[in-house]
Amino acid sequence: MNIQILKSSKTSPKSSVTITGSKSESNRLLLLKALYPEIDIENVSNSDDSVLMQKALQNSNAPVIDIHHAGTAMRFLTAYLSIQEGREVILSGSSRMKERPIGILVDALRQLGADIQYVENEGFPPLSIKGKKINKTKVSLKANVSSQYISALLLIASKLENGLELTLDGKITSVPYIEMTLGLLREIGVETTFEANVITVKPIAIKPESKTLVVESDWSSASYYFSIAALSDIGTEVRLSSYKENSLQGDSVLSELYKEFGVETSFENNSVILKKVEKADSNKTIEFDLRNAPDIAQTISVTAFGLGLECKLTGLHTLKIKETDRLVALKTELEKFDAEVSITDESLHLKSSDSIMSDVSVDTYNDHRMAMAFAPLGLKTTLLIKDAEVVSKSYPQFWEDLKNIGFQLEEKK
Repeated sequence: MNIQILKSSKTSPKSSVTITGSKSESNRLLLLKALYPEIDIENVSNSDDSVLMQKALQNSNAPVIDIHHAGTAMRFLTAYLSIQEGREVILSGSSRMKERPIGILVDALRQLGADIQYVENEGFPPLSIKGKKINKTKVSLKANVSSQYISALLLIASKLENGLELTLDGKITSVPYIEMTLGLLREIGVETTFEANVITVKPIAIKPESKTLVVESDWSSASYYFSIAALSDIGTEVRLSSYKENSLQGDSVLSELYKEFGVETSFENNSVILKKVEKADSNKTIEFDLRNAPDIAQTISVTAFGLGLECKLTGLHTLKIKETDRLVALKTELEKFDAEVSITDESLHLKSSDSIMSDVSVDTYNDHRMAMAFAPLGLKTTLLIKDAEVVSKSYPQFWEDLKNIGFQLEEKK
């Protein structure tokens, strides 16, 4: 399915959208619930990734688990299955998943004593995992690796006989995602510390109390509405629910970053209210280090382009191993609109411009964020989003919600 976005304007200066639970929080809590059934979860994400995660965890006898494009599920399940004593399983995924490296996590789990073998190519899925009891307690990783490798180890740590002491070598990437994992562990009664570059997780002494944890809505999904607010007229408001001012999610930094685009953020009754209050300074270069929130790089780049602003983003080294090489994909698609973009392995530089090509077809590369990041440009021009159904990976209702706030969309073959 392709979707054409006709040049649109919001039908109302005030709009409201309810966004499903955070995929990041949901997948962590789903794994913890599998380890500790006393936990109940509300507002679980309805994303493809979380649905696949739930099915994989509920299907305790399957000899093969296929998680398709779900990278978080691949990493978290690799750790989880390695401690399921007596169980043997093949963990596989899509053709793109088989190109995404997992050797760093497998090496760490093997250091702890896990039994994991590569089925096809060394360092990549699919994996043959034989679950066993793990007694070792110390492991180290390079600190600049994907935080999902680190979180995968931390999530199973309280079930290891002696807990875990994880040392991170160098400058740490995506600290907020690590803090999210530790925060959720503490919520269920697990004792943790994070001092300097050493994280410790104690084995849980007693079963956690029965409790219900509510998943906050997804800040990554909120990013597209920050972009819409930024590209709208002064006075435009968008209300999103349900959000916490003191969020565990790293992408909540949006509320600070989008001040540079003239968007003011306020909180009221578990909602976040985005308001365009002023024009962005066209003489100022937008410069952000996104090492702690790389998933919003695509959204920010498109926002800056839509406003004709120069933009320099760094800390993007993890984007090369996502659903696609997001840096190359961003450069390619922005240039179709007449943008001037240069990239390195960890940065993107967008030059200011005053022209936006119309009727561009945006390729999405099996990447949900490519589709959603470019959609707000519909406030500036007409464009076509190819393979638009890819948004179901994280936000299945995205196109319906855009229609409800005034975007003019047409399905195309």
